[in-house]
Amino acid sequence: MEHFLDDGDGPHYPNVKPCTPEFYHAHESQAYKLKSCPRGLALILSNVHFSSETDLEFRSGGNVDNAALNMLFKHLGYQVVIKHDLTAQEMQEELENFSKLSAHRDVDSCIVSLLSHGKEGGVYGVDGKLLQLQEIFRFFDNANCPNLQNKPKMFFIQACRGVNFFPFLLLDETDRGVDQIDGNEHADSPGCEESDANKRENPKLRLPTCSDMIYGYACLKGTAAMRNTKRGSWYIEALTSVFAEDSRNTHVADMLVKVNQLIKHREGHAPGTEFHRCKEMSEYCSTLCKDLYLFPGYFPENQPF
Repeated sequence: MEHFLDDGDGPHYPNVKPCTPEFYHAHESQAYKLKSCPRGLALILSNVHFSSETDLEFRSGGNVDNAALNMLFKHLGYQVVIKHDLTAQEMQEELENFSKLSAHRDVDSCIVSLLSHGKEGGVYGVDGKLLQLQEIFRFFDNANCPNLQNKPKMFFIQACRGVNFFPFLLLDETDRGVDQIDGNEHADSPGCEESDANKRENPKLRLPTCSDMIYGYACLKGTAAMRNTKRGSWYIEALTSVFAEDSRNTHVADMLVKVNQLIKHREGHAPGTEFHRCKEMSEYCSTLCKDLYLFPGYFPENQPF
C-alpha cells in the first residue's frame, strides 16, 4: 500500500528552461537524434479512484502528479495523452494501441508514465487486477514496435514494488507532510521486471529485442513508494523539478541520478504512524546506447515550439 503524507504546501510546477543552439550543436553528434516537432508522443496512465471491491485506497494527491507531468512533457515538446482510472485490461489495451500508433514513425522518442498502486513486477488497475511491467515493456521493444526502433523510450513508474519501507536514521526533526504508499500491503510477488529471460532475437534487424529504453522507478524492489497528499508523489515532484531545471544541458540518465539524490535526502512526516520519518530510494535502469539529451525548446528547422 502506498503511504501518504500531508504538509501544508501545495504543488509547484517549475518552468522548463530551454537549451541553447550552442549546446545543441556541441552535443548532437554524440546523442540520440531529438529534433522532431513534437519530440515524441507521451502517454500518462493515472489511477486515483479504485473500486470499492478492492483493498486499494484512493490515491490522494495523485492528480497533482498528472498535472505536473502533463505540463513538464508539453514544455519538453511532447504531444501528451492522459488516461484516468483504468482497469488492468483497459491499461493493457491503451498501452498496446499507443505502441502501434503510426505517428511514432515521424517522431524521435517516446514517454510512458504509469501512476498507480503496484507491487514488485506490476501495477494495479482500478479493478485490483495486476498488469505486469514486462508485458508493458514488450509492447515497445524492437520486435513489437518497429516505428520506435533505435529511438529512445522513457518509462517513469510511480507505484510500489513491495510493502517494505526504509526506517529513518537519526536526523534533525522536520515536518514534510503526510505520505502514503502506492501499493497493496497484502500482496507479494517474486516477479522481476528487469529480467532478460524471455527476450527474443530478431536476426533480420540485427537488434536485441530490448534496447534504447530507460526505466525510472519511484522505489527499489520490495519497497513502498511515498506520496504527499497535497504535493503529489515524492518521485514525480523530484522528477519534474530536475527535468525542468536541468534538461537544457544534462542527459536523462544523469538527471535521474539527481532525482535519486533528492529522494535520498527526503523523509516522511506522518506523526503517530509507522511511516513517520520513513525513507524512500528511487532507481533507474537503462539500455540506452547514446546520451539522451532532450534539447528543450530548440528545433533546428525553426519549427514552432
